[in-house]
Formats: sequence, C-alpha cells, structure tokens
Amino acid sequence: MQKAPVTITAIFFFWAGFVSSISFLEAWLKFQAPGVTLATGLSIGKLVFTALNRVEWLFLALLTIHSILSFRKLPLRHFYLSAAVLMLLAVQTFWLLPELSHRAEQIISGNTPGESMAHLLFGVAEVLKVITLIYLGFLSASRRSV
Repeated sequence: MQKAPVTITAIFFFWAGFVSSISFLEAWLKFQAPGVTLATGLSIGKLVFTALNRVEWLFLALLTIHSILSFRKLPLRHFYLSAAVLMLLAVQTFWLLPELSHRAEQIISGNTPGESMAHLLFGVAEVLKVITLIYLGFLSASRRSV
C-alpha cells in the first residue's frame, strides 16, 4: 500500500488539533476569566462552536476531495473510519449543537432548561472524533495499511 498524500495526513492532524483546542481547552477556560458571566460564556461558546463546526465541514470537504483523488493509495480502513467521523460530525451538527444552542438560549434568557444528555453526548462524540482523527492521521502517514 502506498503512502497517502501528505495533505491528507496534515488535514487529519489539523482537524484533531482544532477540535482539541476548542473543546478541551477553550470551552471551559473562558469561564475562568474574570468578569465572564455564565450568559457571556454561553454566548461566546455558541459563536465559537458554530465557527468550529463550519471549519470541520470544510476539513471534511477537503478530505473528501483528496480521498477521491488518492483512492488507490488509501487503505479501506481509511474510508470506514472517515465515514465514522462523518457520522459523528453529522450527529453533532444536526442534533446535538442545535439542542445545546437552544439550552444555552434558555439559560441566557434566565430560564432553567430540563434535564438533557446532549452535553455529555457531545463531549463523548468529540473524544471519539479526536481519537479517530489522530488514528487516521497516523494511518495515512504509514507506508502500509494497519
């Protein structure tokens, strides 16, 4: 099996880095800043996660284009794991982010939303996505299919 183009490897690692820096650092760190209220933090979070989600779809589009152009150079496992990342991103985009955004709006408006597993599920999806992206980065950088 031939080595995947370096651009595919770079996209996987950049994508994992973007998600890690936002989800695992910025998301909770903004609430530690002096003067940042819950409402302000949630407003910032909505803005940042919407932007991150759009960048993730751009990364996915770039990977799709490069994968199509490099079809014979990539192991089959690459495509299955990429499909898993697509599914995680779709669940986040079309179910979890809208629910979390709605809950944030309720809190910002002074209401208390009911119980929800959306935040936990979003976090689990982020962890799974980052692990898969890092694995795909190493897989695409290797000379043989693992």
